[in-house]
Amino acid sequence: MDGIIGVYKPKGMTSHDVVFKLRKILRMKKIGHAGTLDPNVDGVLPVALGRGTKTIEFLQAAGKTYTGSVTLGFATETEDLDGAVVETKPVLRPVASAQIQAEMTKLTGTITQVPPMYSAVKVNGRRLYQYARAGETVERPKRQAEIYQFEIVGMPEYDALQQTQTFQFRAVVSKGTYIRTLAVDLGRALGYPAVMSQLTREQSGGFTLADTHTLEEFAERMQLADDLGDWLEPIDYALKDLPHFTLSAAQWGEVKDGKGLSASDVPKTAAQLVYVYAGEVKSVVAWNAEKNQYRPYRTFKIH
Repeated sequence: MDGIIGVYKPKGMTSHDVVFKLRKILRMKKIGHAGTLDPNVDGVLPVALGRGTKTIEFLQAAGKTYTGSVTLGFATETEDLDGAVVETKPVLRPVASAQIQAEMTKLTGTITQVPPMYSAVKVNGRRLYQYARAGETVERPKRQAEIYQFEIVGMPEYDALQQTQTFQFRAVVSKGTYIRTLAVDLGRALGYPAVMSQLTREQSGGFTLADTHTLEEFAERMQLADDLGDWLEPIDYALKDLPHFTLSAAQWGEVKDGKGLSASDVPKTAAQLVYVYAGEVKSVVAWNAEKNQYRPYRTFKIH
């Protein structure tokens, strides 16, 4: 089976756990996911099968949509509810929705984030969470993220007893965005320590929650039909945002022998193109300025 499937990852399970279980359910080894979800986060996990694993970077390049909640009044070492509390400041009176939205709007566009210590980012060959668990600190690399949309949903809930305030949000972001950090930065802008208190990934890699299936559903489907049918999207599903170029028989003969086509045959129209022959995706090619032609980038099928 070559292609892409949309999997619903439940809370309490790592993305690696999902892949491990799918290898048993589908009885195949070549499986990879496109975008890690923390164990306490549920939602859409695009998973690539067989030759589809070569498209993971393209699946990850697409934007992602999240819904969740932010709680003001305390902060944790992990920026979510899994970690120990490291800072508190009582919310003595509710923060107005308009004020929250105003600070959210300021956090849209291109922003700079410092990834949390409890994350999988590598520094000097070690994951940040490995430093954190060992009680060590290390300078974290800053990274750019695009926040396309960040808005409050519904009315905030004020807890007078705990002196905290929680509100729901919706965020549309680029790959590599840390929603936990976005929540903490928003709290800081509002004058309070904050945590991401809940998170669901609603959309990723072209899949929405409605397009996904649980591990139990995949197991049942394989028992009944031993086939994923229309649950399995073709490889081209991950490449639909790239321009496609249909090769002639003569051109395909050149391409499958590893030769580049001249710029007069295939002029530059984008940084990358998808080559298609006889209705089948064959490869992704990238423009090479030095050679003035497209050259192979990812090859899926050469026969």
